[in-house]
Parts: sequence; C-alpha cells; structure tokens
Amino acid sequence: MLVVDAHLDLSMNALEWNRDLRQPAAAIRAREAGLTDKPDRGRGTVAFPDLRRGGVGLVVATQIGRYVAPGNPLPGWHSPEQAWAQTQGQLAWYREMERAGELAPIATRAELDAHLLAWQQPTPTAPIGYIRSLEGADSLVSVDYLQTAVRDGLRAVGPAHYGPGRYSPGTDASGPLEPQGPALLREMERLGVILDVTHLSDDAFTQALDLFGGAVWASHHNARALVPHQRQLTDVQIRHLVDRGAVIGASCDAWMIVPDWVRGQSTPAEAGCTLDRLADHVLHICGLAGSTRHVCIGSDMDGAFGTEQCPTELQTIGDLPRLGEVLARRGFSDEDVERFAWRNVVEFLRAHWADREWVT
Repeated sequence: MLVVDAHLDLSMNALEWNRDLRQPAAAIRAREAGLTDKPDRGRGTVAFPDLRRGGVGLVVATQIGRYVAPGNPLPGWHSPEQAWAQTQGQLAWYREMERAGELAPIATRAELDAHLLAWQQPTPTAPIGYIRSLEGADSLVSVDYLQTAVRDGLRAVGPAHYGPGRYSPGTDASGPLEPQGPALLREMERLGVILDVTHLSDDAFTQALDLFGGAVWASHHNARALVPHQRQLTDVQIRHLVDRGAVIGASCDAWMIVPDWVRGQSTPAEAGCTLDRLADHVLHICGLAGSTRHVCIGSDMDGAFGTEQCPTELQTIGDLPRLGEVLARRGFSDEDVERFAWRNVVEFLRAHWADREWVT
C-alpha cells in the first residue's frame, strides 16, 4: 500500500546533518559512527532506499531556516536574510535530487495524479514525490518573498516553529500573532498556500483560524489529552480543525507519544513508547472527529531525533506500514487503514488544488 508522510525534514538532514539520503539508513549510520555533534548521530532513520522499501511514495518535505534575535538561545540564523539563503540552499538540494531521479516535485493536481498513477506499480528506483512546505516563516524576509517561494513550488507554510518567531510565537512560547502575521496569512490565502498550524502558540492558533479562509492542516501533531504539553493539540483545537476539513498527521517523536519523557535519559523501551501508544493518539482524534477521515501520518522522523526517540518498532522509515497493522488490530477496517496511510492527504490535496492556477 502507498504511504504518504506529511512531514519530513529531508533537506535539513542533507545539508545541516550532512547525510547523503541516496544511501540506505544503515550506511549513513555507519558513516556517522563515533560522531557526537548531533544527539541522533548513528541513529538516523530516513533515506530514499528505506522510504521506497516502506512504500512511502509521497512526502511533504520541508525547508527550514529560523531567525534568532539577540538573547534567543535556540539554534538559528542571525538575520532573516541568512535564514532565507539557508532555505534557498535547501531548495537547490531538492532540485539536485530531482535531477538525480530521486525526487519528483508535486505542486499541482495534475502532477499529483500522474505520480499516484506511476506509484500503482512503482519500480525499485521510482522517484519519491515531494510537496514542499516551509516550517517556520522566519526566513521570509518580508511577506513579498512568499510569492517568489510559491512560484518556485512552495505549497504550505507553518508560520511558527520553536520559540519566538517573526510572524508568530511557536512551541514553548505564548501570545498572539506578531504584527506581520495577519499580512502573511492574507497573502497565503491569496496565493492558495496551505496553512500548517503545527507549532503555533495557543493564542496564535485561534487567531490564525479566525483570519485565514484557505485550506488548513496540522502536519505533525498528537493529542494534548494524552500527553499534556502546549506543543500538542487540545480537544477543542482538534474539533476546530475537523470543522475546517483538516488532516492531522501522527508524529513519531517519543516525547509527544508518551508522558513524562526526559530527553537524553528516557528510552523508548523503558518508557513504553510503541506504535500502540501512537495509535492511542490517532484513535483519540478519530473519536473526536467521528470518523477516520482526518488522520494521517506526519512522522517527523529524523526531525533532530533518531531511533533513540522513536517507537520501538521503527528502526527506519521503511517500518512505517507497521502502524497501519497496529491500527487494523485496534479496529480500523481496510478502508480506514488506506485512508490513514494515504487517501486522506491525497483527497485533501485534490480538493484544494482543483482548478487552482498557480502564480508564475
């Protein structure tokens, strides 16, 4: 079965982590043996061969470049212009992977439909389709930059990431949208860009849904009712997203799956972080939605963590289909599993992209 992953930081891993994703995850791990500059060195899970092995034929792949103001301890760039340049380097890497036949850009309904047709019987080296999303809007030097990004194929934007942001506060921050935030949302709506509410502060989440009339999704989010943290979606937020026709991607980051996780100390086995616990979040959302039509996968695997912070059954992204098997055991029908694995995202995109004329 085809699998769609609504959130992967491919270019970040290629350029900042210096991983050649054309190599299998096992080879990347071997090359990183003994390195300690990143917490997940030697534990990476995402690579093109492993994506293909798991049938992950379509992904939402990010560009990311955070601006950090003086006094902000988070990693990032010291000016928006530097952050923009970083995202343009990431775009260049995506283009190189297109030329190498590893990736296929998906930015229109026609491209989506053609790619899905090709993946009905994929070859062992079939290009993986990717839809580009901007995680955190700090790198947009001004709102005008969005049109350039859309012209280059960008199709979704999450205004916030971690901490304070130029357009919105994000995870572990509070407050409403920043002064430029409403203008960004208006331009996103005008250009047909999907709003990704992931990482928005609670106040900004409510404000953004009030201001934005376009398509909305939550690319990688779990349920706050099961793991209390501002990064998670409340039941009220989930209902709002369901009312807007959104899809919500289940994240494979352990601290979002099980409570009381301590970074650098907890282990998936000791914490009981399994696919069954991740299924709890999916089923919770389905219960609030009253159907299986609003859930999908947004794994965030290798989003600055590896096997040390994944469910025990996931050794590489090629193991993602096991989550569908768990959901089937928990009561999902074959159709429900298909919806979760790929159909919900595809139907969302087909509806949003129908007859859409993109800026050129």
